Parts: sequence; C-alpha cells; structure tokens
Amino acid sequence: GVGYQFTEPAHDGRAESQKVVPESIVAGDKLNIQERSRIANMLTRESTEAAEANGESLTLIKPEELHFSWKKKSDSELQDERRKHADLVKQASFLNPMAKPLDPCPYEFKVRWRTGAGKLREQTCDDWETSTAFARRLEATRSEEAALQSLRDTYEGDYMRKGMRLALGTHSIRNKQWLLVGILRVDDQVQGELSL
Repeated sequence: GVGYQFTEPAHDGRAESQKVVPESIVAGDKLNIQERSRIANMLTRESTEAAEANGESLTLIKPEELHFSWKKKSDSELQDERRKHADLVKQASFLNPMAKPLDPCPYEFKVRWRTGAGKLREQTCDDWETSTAFARRLEATRSEEAALQSLRDTYEGDYMRKGMRLALGTHSIRNKQWLLVGILRVDDQVQGELSL
C-alpha cells in the first residue's frame, strides 16, 4: 500500500480527486497477488454505466476483448505537448526547482475493447505507464516498430490471457466523459479463489 497526505481541489467534487503532497508519500507493504486480485475484483464493474449507477467516477472494467493500436503524432502535436509541459513546470517551479519539462511520447495509443455487456468502445489511452513502457522498450530494442509490437503483444496477448483491467475515470468538467487512465495486469482467479 501507499500512504500520503492530500488536499481537496476547490472545483472538483469527485471522491478520487486529490492533490497529493509529494513529500508525504510513504511506500508500505507490497500487496500479494491474492490481495491485489481481491481488491481489483471488488472495484470491477461490467460497464461505465454500472459505475455511474453506483455514483462512481473511477472504476475498473475487465474487457472481454481488446485491440491495441497507435498513431504517430504530428510535429505540431508534439510541439503543443512540449509547450503545455513547459507551462506546467513554470507553474510548479516555486515548489520543485528540479522539475524539467517532459519529452512527450511520439505516439498516441488507442484501445478498442468490448465490455462484458457486449458494447464495443474505443478510447485514447491516457495511461502514462503505457508511454513509459514504450520508451523503455524502444531503448531496449532500438526499433520503434519492435517496441510498438511488443506493447501490442503484451496487452492483447499476455494481459488478456492472464487477466487485466482497464481503469476508467470521468473528466473533472465533463462528468459523463470516461477517460482510459490505466491498463492494469490483474490475475482473474488466484489459488484460493478458484471455484470448484
């Protein structure tokens, strides 16, 4: 688990919306596979509509099928992202003098997936860990195509076979707009939970 202190944003009433105090983050014990699976299963919904019906604005969904794709960003899109990162760093420079602008991922990632209710969805993947995984694989393979194919193989193959969840959250202003904010590897059934 993780412990931290936070403040609540002035204009965002979502339960999960917290402004974390970075200096307060404390890493606790690592969750074992059974506990991680149990927690993920408790938070998993069949659809965003089911989450909305429960008054939730952050949920996990187990896709029944998944296709991972990408599109190379244009030079102007990358420049715009660099400018936005630089603006954020300027705002935070009083708090963290060591901060520097991030170099944006050169690809936009898309996930097309089917819910347990049979609805087909397609969303842009806003998961920073996917961009980081791409960068690490690119460094290891020295090939964009190999790094991208490796991500596809992981998500469409390994994760779908072993178990995964999509983390979706609503936008702070448009609370009916669900964003794909994470792709998680979660065991579907672990020993001790297997049905007989």
